[in-house]
Amino acid sequence: MAYPIDAIADTLRKARADRGLSQRELSVDSAVPQSHISRIENGAVDLRVSSLIALARALDLELMLVPRRAVPAVRSIAGGPVGSADGGKLARRVRSELGRLQDAADSLPATEGGAELAELRRHARELRNYRPALLDARTLRRAAEAAEAVSRGPGSLEAVRGSLLRLRAMREALARRQAPPDAAEPIPAYRLDDDDG
Repeated sequence: MAYPIDAIADTLRKARADRGLSQRELSVDSAVPQSHISRIENGAVDLRVSSLIALARALDLELMLVPRRAVPAVRSIAGGPVGSADGGKLARRVRSELGRLQDAADSLPATEGGAELAELRRHARELRNYRPALLDARTLRRAAEAAEAVSRGPGSLEAVRGSLLRLRAMREALARRQAPPDAAEPIPAYRLDDDDG
């Protein structure tokens, strides 16, 4: 059975778009010539494993061989195939809101709000480590608006407190590898507490 090279090329192209990179920028990050990246994405060249590994790593992907029967489980854990019809747009929106949150949090005076604003800054930094598809843009937007309101005047810490509750819930869900708090509750394949044994 031939392996779907077009599917790999499509995944690489979508991952590049989701990260907001041009072929030229990916070329710099991966040390694969831009012209070769173009030919790979267009299916005009047979993909070498060394090029695939370099591109995958530059796109924060990992090349891995798994048993075919385990593919559904791996996709489920990883959040499904990379990229979707609106995945690039969503990723750009999440990155924009996260950048806005980080800028707003970083511009706050260190003396105002004490521990709450310090926690807001910490969440803004830590959330950059997650794939955009796992983050909720609305929660990020509300937190950014709350931080911007504090910088405009006093009495806005209540909005920061509300945003911190939502950011904590999202962060905890990420730590447990669950969906964001506003998403539908996933149905587990099995539960350890169901074991009668």
